[in-house]
Amino acid sequence: MHPSTQRRAGLQAAVAVAAASLFALPALAADVVKIATLVELSGAGATSGTNFKNGIELAVREINAAGGILGRKIETSTSDTQSNPGVAKGLAQKAVDDEVFAVFGPVFSGSIMVSMAETRRAEVPNFTGGEAAAITKQGNPYIFRTSFTQDTAMPKVARYIAQNLKAKTVALIYVNNDYGKGGRESLMAALEPLGVKVIADLSTEQAQIDFSAPVLKAKQANADVVFVYTNEEESARALRELRKQGVTKPIVGETTLVGQKVIELAGEAANGAVAHVGLTVDAPSPAMKAFNAKFQKEYKYVTDHNGIKGYTGIYILKAAIEKVGKFDRKAVAAALHGLTISAAKEPGVIMDVSIDANGDLDRESFLVEARNGGQIVKEVLPALGRR
Repeated sequence: MHPSTQRRAGLQAAVAVAAASLFALPALAADVVKIATLVELSGAGATSGTNFKNGIELAVREINAAGGILGRKIETSTSDTQSNPGVAKGLAQKAVDDEVFAVFGPVFSGSIMVSMAETRRAEVPNFTGGEAAAITKQGNPYIFRTSFTQDTAMPKVARYIAQNLKAKTVALIYVNNDYGKGGRESLMAALEPLGVKVIADLSTEQAQIDFSAPVLKAKQANADVVFVYTNEEESARALRELRKQGVTKPIVGETTLVGQKVIELAGEAANGAVAHVGLTVDAPSPAMKAFNAKFQKEYKYVTDHNGIKGYTGIYILKAAIEKVGKFDRKAVAAALHGLTISAAKEPGVIMDVSIDANGDLDRESFLVEARNGGQIVKEVLPALGRR
């Protein structure tokens, strides 16, 4: 063959290989579904964010081992919001630029309230562990909870205060952030028609160390019940101070009051505290016990509700994608609204769950008491839709 002919042949072959490589790139990209996890791995929300992340990663490993979603493996990236709303917003923008299919997190209500504007603009489904009622009251069709909204949770705990404890007055200690203020409003709205009055309304700060002053005021109010609604680390400090000052009235709260990290940090001071929780590894359910065993085997500790929220959130997304039958973010978000997922059909959700038009969910929940390093389930409360 003439040298010039050989050169032309070699050039044509190189072009063909290059072209084949270019065409192969989209095919490789289509083999995965990208999910960004934006969580609090440092700062005040480190406990919540780390558990949420670990639950997500456990679910992703299970799903990938079983073949993925519609034949695609899940590819995750994790970023630390530092418990800072501004950082969370920037990370959400980066996730959007990376063309992820969905975003999980942040967990803290103040952060998701800021960052979800970015995922909404890009029409990216965004799952959050945040409980502030305002999150799903803005008409955002791309925001979905993995936990109860405060407007769902507080009526349940308010009924316990009024009907089970026969209380007429409450001293409320709450954290002065989006989460705490939203919970305060929801609790007061739920207590009022039941004839229960908040006679001590005590604001505290995120990451507050010293709880002696608010606890003293709560004690002096002599209310029938002390209600504590703060983040995990602050809840442990509040419980220790309540016991130190000899408060003997019932101590009641919502999910964060009796989280596993709180119980570990507070020690014996946590004993007897009662809370309504949406999710607990101590639930009397074989599916929950199986999850608890898998999580402990993988991470060597007992998770709180945040680990369950991350885990079940991934399976909720999986169910919606499979219902749509394709990877269309807008269609999946639309399918999530009004979706009911049976645990018999999708065991990863652990309990039957329904999602409403706002992105809020409904399922069974639990009234628990902290006792001897864990939670004891006192009562299983039905989903609101089943009442």
